[in-house]
Amino acid sequence: MELFSTAHYLIFTGLVLGVVMGATARRARFCTFGAVEDYILIGKTDRLRAWGLAIAVAIIGVQFLLFFDVARINEVFYLDPIFGLLGAIVGGLLFGLGMSMVGTCGYGVIIRAASGDLKSLCNFLVLAVTGYMTARGLFSVFRNEFIDRFDINLAPIKGQGVPHLFGSMFGLDTQAQSSYLWLGFGILFGGFILYFCFKDKSFRSSKRDIAAGILIGFCVVGAFWATGYLGSDPFDEVRVQAISYVLPLGDSLIYLMTYSGSVITFPVALVLGTFLGSFLMAYWRNELRFESYDGVRETRRHMLGAMAMGAGGITAHGCTIGQGISGVSTLAISPMIALFSIFVGASFGLHWVLSGSAREAFDLLLGRND
Repeated sequence: MELFSTAHYLIFTGLVLGVVMGATARRARFCTFGAVEDYILIGKTDRLRAWGLAIAVAIIGVQFLLFFDVARINEVFYLDPIFGLLGAIVGGLLFGLGMSMVGTCGYGVIIRAASGDLKSLCNFLVLAVTGYMTARGLFSVFRNEFIDRFDINLAPIKGQGVPHLFGSMFGLDTQAQSSYLWLGFGILFGGFILYFCFKDKSFRSSKRDIAAGILIGFCVVGAFWATGYLGSDPFDEVRVQAISYVLPLGDSLIYLMTYSGSVITFPVALVLGTFLGSFLMAYWRNELRFESYDGVRETRRHMLGAMAMGAGGITAHGCTIGQGISGVSTLAISPMIALFSIFVGASFGLHWVLSGSAREAFDLLLGRND
């Protein structure tokens, strides 16, 4: 009889990866919305390039996992033939708008809450509940009736990956287990992003941002490997998944409330590890301190933003980490569209919060400054 089961290995791996994710984000100020904010307000791109580096590392790493067939990457839901175009657009825009109202994403909410930010703790609860309601509760009715029913079936080309589309156009074999096409696209996309990141002198001199991008990219690869390889037990097989911070927040809340009747899963372990990693880093750097809302207006904005992130993240099937890094690393089309929509929503929302006018924000988004 084995001392440790598949579930134990996955829990331990999730905790370790979560601790690395939490500590890295806290130490390097790794934040997707922060990267967008830096770029729009002051034209600084270091954090944006760090985030791009994480994507590049994840793309190349995941495609090698796929090439050597060690993690069942071909089974991930990102490559499912059911293509949620409308969900990626609407959900992405809504999530991005929510980010701008809160000032961070779901990942950042955990990082901030762990250091004593009471605003982020409240945002965590609202985001978790809203996300869970959108996935499995009352709000799921609206999503199923008005969003998911417009999904496009790409079964004729076997999936929604870029190589699927390319292969269907040129009559190539796109079976992920035996084709060099996927690895070629992975190296091509990853290499292009790496060039974008390192062509900037300021980023090349920022060891902290480079280390953060590499670590987070490898964490995403590690999550795919853990669930795809360690979770391939024929008697207790686990669905292949990576890192995301929308539905797992709701699952974590359910687990904490029903501990005696629940079983900890990889996503829940990841969330708990992320919280722990951020807390330990904040403690080590003497950054633990309580913060709260300035007033009713800020409270309202944060609550609405957290709701938008919860609903938008589930509708888009992921957040800036779940779709922006994990999803994009599989070369699926939907995550790329969701990621672009998140950036548009966040940019619009940032201009709206700063100007106080939706019309002015729309004009600024389109570059009409006069």
